[in-house]
Amino acid sequence: MARDISRRTFLKGATGALGLTIAAAATPLGLSLVNASGMSKEAMKGLKISAFYTVTPDNLVNILVPSSEMGQGIHTTLPMIIADELEADWAKVKIYQAPAAKDFMNPLLHSQLSVASASTRGWYDIMRKAGAAGRMMLTQAAAKKWKVKASECVAEMSVVKHKSGKRATYGQLALAAAKLPVPEKPPLKKEAQFRYMGKQMDRVDIPAKVNGTSVFGYDIQLPGMLCAVSARPPAYGAKPEKFDEKAAKAVKGVIAVIPTPFGVAVVAKDFMTASKGRDALAVKWSAGAVPKLDNALIEKTLFDDVAKGGANALTRGDPAGALKKAAKVVEAKYYVPCIAHTTMEPMNFTAHVQKDRCDLYGPTQAQTISQMLTAKVTKLPPEKIFVHTSMLGCGLGRRGRPEFVIEAVICSKATGKPVKMCYTREDDIKHDFFRAPAAHVIKAGLDKNGNLIGWQHKLGCLSISKYLGRQVKDGVDSYCLWGLVDPPQSPMKSQWAYTTPNFSVDLSLSKLPVPVTPWRSVQNAPNAFGTECFMDELAHAAGKDPVQFRLAALEGNPRAQRVVKTVAEKAKWGSPLPKGHARGIAQHPCFGSYIAQVAEVSLTAKGSLKIHRVDVAVDCGPIVNPNALVAQIEGAVTMASSTVLKEEVMFKGGGVASSNWDDYRVIRMSEVPDIHVHLIKNNDPIGGIGEPGIPPLAPAVANAFFSLTGKRVRRMPLNPTNIAAAMKG
Repeated sequence: MARDISRRTFLKGATGALGLTIAAAATPLGLSLVNASGMSKEAMKGLKISAFYTVTPDNLVNILVPSSEMGQGIHTTLPMIIADELEADWAKVKIYQAPAAKDFMNPLLHSQLSVASASTRGWYDIMRKAGAAGRMMLTQAAAKKWKVKASECVAEMSVVKHKSGKRATYGQLALAAAKLPVPEKPPLKKEAQFRYMGKQMDRVDIPAKVNGTSVFGYDIQLPGMLCAVSARPPAYGAKPEKFDEKAAKAVKGVIAVIPTPFGVAVVAKDFMTASKGRDALAVKWSAGAVPKLDNALIEKTLFDDVAKGGANALTRGDPAGALKKAAKVVEAKYYVPCIAHTTMEPMNFTAHVQKDRCDLYGPTQAQTISQMLTAKVTKLPPEKIFVHTSMLGCGLGRRGRPEFVIEAVICSKATGKPVKMCYTREDDIKHDFFRAPAAHVIKAGLDKNGNLIGWQHKLGCLSISKYLGRQVKDGVDSYCLWGLVDPPQSPMKSQWAYTTPNFSVDLSLSKLPVPVTPWRSVQNAPNAFGTECFMDELAHAAGKDPVQFRLAALEGNPRAQRVVKTVAEKAKWGSPLPKGHARGIAQHPCFGSYIAQVAEVSLTAKGSLKIHRVDVAVDCGPIVNPNALVAQIEGAVTMASSTVLKEEVMFKGGGVASSNWDDYRVIRMSEVPDIHVHLIKNNDPIGGIGEPGIPPLAPAVANAFFSLTGKRVRRMPLNPTNIAAAMKG
């Protein structure tokens, strides 16, 4: 179980102050390994240390994990990498959650963020080198001690051995190893030598979660801590015209009423009292920015925006010319609505603003952002903002948003006490930052042989960058385009997989006030629904098998072809099925990994769709912990099944009408399909795994529905209402 620890405590305490401490320092040429053992405070300040582990004289290996643990198993996976290359005894490994500091910024993201499936793929190479360097230094220390050649010494399970029978533990060698220089190019293990990587390893966070000792944000208790809830506007753009502060303060136990940029907060001795105070506020709100905002208006606006024309994000070849020459032209529209994050643990955070420091406690995916924004509110320097990251009851990108952190900071600053800002489930859904809706208008051409020769894609979306504080240049928001357009050097690696010679994408950004933010896989999933459903339509228009049609269009992309071939084989594509069942296929690469899925579905007597089985082929390059990898894919398919079958945020009167599980439907355990995960081992560049399992499921299910009924459903979710509409044509 990872412990929360400050950087200074780790260096002075967990390291034993004496011992071998390996760090990765940021340099103009990238990350470089350094020996931080016994380094002075001044020298430490001069380095941008990115990752630490230390071997102590008491024979322990202490590892700091820079990423947040939100159920993805990262507090097991990253230590496995270091421990394996270090050849450490896993029983002697202690794991700590890293604090917020520039030292721990992800090399891919240049921020301490746990997003974009970037934790393992961001740290993999440097952590392997760091572990290998320590193993080499400990071996060299033993050889020097015994006056033998280092090549005659072998490190094994936190012990260095010599053929003479001499042996020394890492703890016994730590002080001597700490005096040696770090090798620039330490030899990495061969796969056959791996002790942990590629093996089934139990996650270190599970026991505490099972026995109830794991600390989540809502579990945090501090001396003198107060609780806050906030009255937030019922419609986007609404402002509080008046509220009854006196009535709220008349509730026994209410301490303060504090206006914030997000609403009006009530601070009290406990949650129930704060809630009663909020009720007593009786806030009168102004009209919203778009009083008639509802689902129909959002959908119509996005398609209207597309019709008006947008910014060109990419043009390759001459798609318009290819369509003019095509033997057959196919066109279709698709729509994906807003969905909510609905994390198991609603948003919450605790802040304690003091004169010379601020402590933040709770579940966050964004330590750097929380630290920077808190510094602006408190006027304290960032190094005086201390982030104590708890376990996260799920993240999905929502905890990368900082507004609940800032609300807690504002309330603590105003009261001088530690304050926990709490969201109810209703607060969480009504005031979520949703997955952005997407409207697709796609046109493509086939030649006389049924080959794809041109593709024009027009996309309508809400700007995600707007709510992330990022600039949108020339009308192109890169977040909206993941899975369609991604620059070759982008760390997101969510490019269009097909080698279409003539291809264009235009983006129209809506000005509707609905707040959106990344949701597991960001826009890869809404974009995959459009592209992979349309690929299926093209296959049938060409009179070709959907698998073979995709393989031809993926010529030149061997990894994408491999997952399609593998999943078709494992799902027994083309073999007979029970009466009333059908299969559909889809593929979509993102975050450096390649995924293809086959879904088997049927229609129930009540007109609802049932997903019976999902086969998933996964190529993510090197596999660190297959146990966690399979769990992530199973979880992704389960979540994706819920979004395919049921989830849609309802809007009314300028704001959100959905509020809880009674009107924001998710699937039940009885509706989870039988999931079969097929891992493809290779040594291609490592990819992420937390999100790539989401995008292919929706189009695979929709394509299976067509195979079953001969009807296309082009709008999510595939609930009885939309299915009935599709069946009527």
